[in-house]
Amino acid sequence: MNRKRIWGWWFFDWASQPFHTLLLTFIFSIYFAEVAKRHFIAMGDSSTMAGANAQALWGYGLAISGAVIALLAPILGAIADTSGRRLPWVWLFSVLYVVGSAGLWWLMPTQPALIQAVVLFGIGLIGVEFATIFTNAMLPGLAPRHEVGRLSGSGYAFGYLGGVVSLALMLALFAETPSGRTLAGIPPLFGLDPALREGTRFVGPFTAIWYVVFMLPFFLWVREPDAARRPIRVRAALRDLWALIRSLRHRRSLALWLLSSMFSRDALNALYGFGGVYAGTVLGWPVFLAGIFGVISAISAAIISWLGGRADRSFGPWAVIMTSILALTAVCTLLVGMDRNSVFGMPVGAEPLLAGLRLPDLIFFACGAVIGGAGGALQAASRTMMVRHTTEARATEGFGLYALSGKATAFLAPFLIALSTDLSGSQQIGFLPLIVIFLVALVLLGWVDPEGEAQP
Repeated sequence: MNRKRIWGWWFFDWASQPFHTLLLTFIFSIYFAEVAKRHFIAMGDSSTMAGANAQALWGYGLAISGAVIALLAPILGAIADTSGRRLPWVWLFSVLYVVGSAGLWWLMPTQPALIQAVVLFGIGLIGVEFATIFTNAMLPGLAPRHEVGRLSGSGYAFGYLGGVVSLALMLALFAETPSGRTLAGIPPLFGLDPALREGTRFVGPFTAIWYVVFMLPFFLWVREPDAARRPIRVRAALRDLWALIRSLRHRRSLALWLLSSMFSRDALNALYGFGGVYAGTVLGWPVFLAGIFGVISAISAAIISWLGGRADRSFGPWAVIMTSILALTAVCTLLVGMDRNSVFGMPVGAEPLLAGLRLPDLIFFACGAVIGGAGGALQAASRTMMVRHTTEARATEGFGLYALSGKATAFLAPFLIALSTDLSGSQQIGFLPLIVIFLVALVLLGWVDPEGEAQP
């Protein structure tokens, strides 16, 4: 195994993870929820309805981005496989990542351009998702099959560690607390104005800069063989893709795996995308507290992803995926049954139990650890399971289908959350569809061959 190439490949996870940690889950999504809720209240909504409208707008934005990814992922993957090249596509979508992330700076706390922010976030999300497809497709060529699970888990662990470091830096140096200072007790660096929330808004440019800097090892150390380069043949690529889709009728395990992963990853991404909104609007957490929550969640994710990679090597990806889905289903059940003042209908005391936190706060901290850990292990093991269902030569096409399975209904969970929230006026009930989606994924997984299918 080429250790330098492996480390370069791992650095993509380190470089890209802050989009998920800082923007999707713990900093920007909560800031967006705060700003949007305040805007809707100013427009005449009640506090509860304003929170629901903020969550719904965020959900519709994620749904549209997911639909774009679902439509294009397998097509681009097939085209890349006909040319034998993946790195140019990583460059292309890295540009979208950087542009979309950096543009989030312009979401002001007053008179906010909410639609513009959702569009820019969607551009960044499309960039990171497509770049991930092409880097994932390199995994089968990195190591022998028995080592793939360990490498995948270690990659996710390294990525989550990058998320922890980036989040800690944001909280310590830039994101302002209600006092106007950071968690390190200093004013935000570079003279950023706390009154204009510039420390928090800097999360967008910070994420873009982080990516540019830490993708350098990837682009310097990851190389494609010259022999693999062929002319791009769009018609041939589409023909091969259609043949692969038709072959799913005869590849039962692959078809069922794609369906199962479609539901499990859709629900998981919705948890990531709405967790911060839930914390900010249901529990009333400020950004800095959600940031501390994020550090705990990301550390948990790094540790459990690393352990999950070892479990993958010992027991296979199927067992890791099954355990992770069960844990995430339990978390969703808690989210549905909990609010600021009660847990499953039982009132909780107003007095803090630990470090100024009440019982619902502590439960949500525990939920964050499970979401981070089980989510990381699920994604790493899912990547390994996909390797067991493809070959190195068809890997980008296979991971394009894998991305399609993760995004074909990517609009579904955010849409169902948004719709359930709209209809019920309750953010907790809005999470109810996730339980059903995870259970469907669990049933389908039961029919998947743990050893996979490696036919071309």
